[in-house]
Amino acid sequence: MKNASSTITSPRGRATTGRGIIRALVRTGTRSDQSPAVVRKVPVLADPTLCPGCSAVYSRKTWRRSAGRTARALRRGAPWTFCPACRLGLQQRWRGRVLAVGTYIAEHAVEIRRRLENVAARARYTQPERRIVAITARGPALEILTSSQKLAHRIAHELKKAFRGTVSYAWSDRDGRLLAVWHRDAERPARR
Repeated sequence: MKNASSTITSPRGRATTGRGIIRALVRTGTRSDQSPAVVRKVPVLADPTLCPGCSAVYSRKTWRRSAGRTARALRRGAPWTFCPACRLGLQQRWRGRVLAVGTYIAEHAVEIRRRLENVAARARYTQPERRIVAITARGPALEILTSSQKLAHRIAHELKKAFRGTVSYAWSDRDGRLLAVWHRDAERPARR
């Protein structure tokens, strides 16, 4: 058995010691393309490409929204195609789902919806592919469908932070969708 602090010669001819260098020199099982999985699955788009639904611009493997990018892409005669978030919205599909349940929801629906819109606007500013697909009232509960798991997680976290309550998360093993349930009941008045 070799000693853990034995001297090893690196590919550049330097003598090094320790186990860390052994692991660093082994590159089997690593992928050379470090792009996200969604980029590897989607066919390659022209650079730049415009989205007719939200005016986002696809450039350097990402979708971004800004008036300057859109104007430059229009001047260059960029092709048009729907971004992944607009495509999910048109198909009424979702990747994240937040259920807001409890008696507190009906009493504070306006504040909750305002908070949802603020969180979605902040996320859309930096990453336009993360947005709310639909918000529907289901009796006393509120269902929020999002185009990404991360936005659903962020919404549930922000609801808990702003209005208290409890949150539970469940990711699907089959397709990676997120179901987040935020629960809050109205407070009972104190007895005298």
